[in-house]
Amino acid sequence: MNRSHTPDSYAHPALAPFHLGGLQLANRLAVAPMTRVSATPNGIPTPEMADYYAGFAHGGFGLVITEGTYTDTVFSQGYLNQPGLVSEAHVEGWRAVTGAVHAAGARMVAQLMHAGALTQGSHYRSNTAGPSAIRPRGVQMPEYGGRGPWPVPKEMTQEDIAEAVAGFVAAAKNAQAAGFDGVEIHGANGYLLDQFLTDYTNRRTDGYGGSVAGRVRLTAEVTTAVRAAVGPDFCVGVRLSQTKVNDFEYRWPGGAEEAKLIFARLAEAGATYLHVASEGRDWVETARLDGGQTITALAREVSGLPVIANGNMHHTGQGARVIAEGHADLLSIARGALANPDLPKRLAAGTDLEAFDHAMLHPMVHLRNARQWAESRRTAESTVAASA
Repeated sequence: MNRSHTPDSYAHPALAPFHLGGLQLANRLAVAPMTRVSATPNGIPTPEMADYYAGFAHGGFGLVITEGTYTDTVFSQGYLNQPGLVSEAHVEGWRAVTGAVHAAGARMVAQLMHAGALTQGSHYRSNTAGPSAIRPRGVQMPEYGGRGPWPVPKEMTQEDIAEAVAGFVAAAKNAQAAGFDGVEIHGANGYLLDQFLTDYTNRRTDGYGGSVAGRVRLTAEVTTAVRAAVGPDFCVGVRLSQTKVNDFEYRWPGGAEEAKLIFARLAEAGATYLHVASEGRDWVETARLDGGQTITALAREVSGLPVIANGNMHHTGQGARVIAEGHADLLSIARGALANPDLPKRLAAGTDLEAFDHAMLHPMVHLRNARQWAESRRTAESTVAASA
């Protein structure tokens, strides 16, 4: 943290600058990763995606985190038209995106994602894989082109696990080549690494199952391997959550003690920061642990790392309290950012935020036309300038 600019010096504490590892951020506001299924069928980012991500940078966000990008051509892809970080064509496509974001003044992190058993559309495979051959809860998500029950995945072998780790490593190195400022390992929201961490999806009897120490092992191994590949100065975050896209009610069964072990293990593995997400729920609903401490404050205390909090952080009073009371260091914003790509500028000017409209996500969660996005950004910036 840049101690010369404390949160108390700003009208809203999230507007204060921040050092995230070696990255100097203009503020503590991050665009949360949001699946947009807008790449080409073979996963290449498009010019529309460059406009979309750059719009958040023009709007004042200090950090932009991408949607989940798949990491291999085996089992990692989760959605049709999801972007990848596997081929040179992917790298070239992302270079245009990172260039546009950097030109607008923000830093950019690539989220590396292996969908595992929650794959509902892949360019490479028709079957799925996970820690155990257990059908995921719930049904596939129509917003992302899915329908009906999830298939039963194959149980991953040791070779499958090694292949998945290698995919994360290769994708991280590709992210460096594409100009990203860091990567975020997706260990949240019900995808592969979270499937290993979750007791009811992981029934393994080898070293990757059983106690929480075994269940967090794969996430830690991925983090260690990525850190070794990208070097000590590249930003490597890890995103975690208790809730999932297909299970809003799950909580880590060991409560605070289990959380402590997870956070400590990932800090030891080489993470730069932890991103504690709240899939489908408000931070207030999911943050409180038995004993009263919040999960994000516990993550800060145990890991000694910066922590990003997520879950309706566009509610400005809540976001201010999270930072001012020491629950987290940064705020990631999803749907509030879709409705307000210029949210930081609005916050600085005291301008009201636009309400999120669910119509933005239907019939598919793809990007709006780039011209419409650019026009809405210009209109929003004009509104803020006029009220300043």
